Amino acid sequence: MPAAPQSPARTQSAGLAPERSLTQRMDALKRANEIRTRRARLKRDLKAGRAQIHGLLLDPPEYLLTAKAFDLLLAVPKYGRVKVNRILTHCRISPSKTIGGLSERQRNELVSYLRR
Repeated sequence: MPAAPQSPARTQSAGLAPERSLTQRMDALKRANEIRTRRARLKRDLKAGRAQIHGLLLDPPEYLLTAKAFDLLLAVPKYGRVKVNRILTHCRISPSKTIGGLSERQRNELVSYLRR
């Protein structure tokens, strides 16, 4: 069988992000590193008891909106993987859900469950 003719190379494939310039990539990298640093600091504060999870869930800062709810709850003292999974299941929240993706019902139910 003859091989099908190859289509000419496209400059941009369907579904792929457009090419970024070096400065755009460096700006995105800088922003991502700042977000990671702030999240790490927040997780340390949660672990040490200097920050409360309730306020963060009800009114999350902008850098926390794309963080996973599961990962944030793991930073709370005495909350391991099993307990966090049980809490999320009870509140009908997927472990892969981000803080910004929580509905108002999920957010309020999670906070009320954590306050018990």
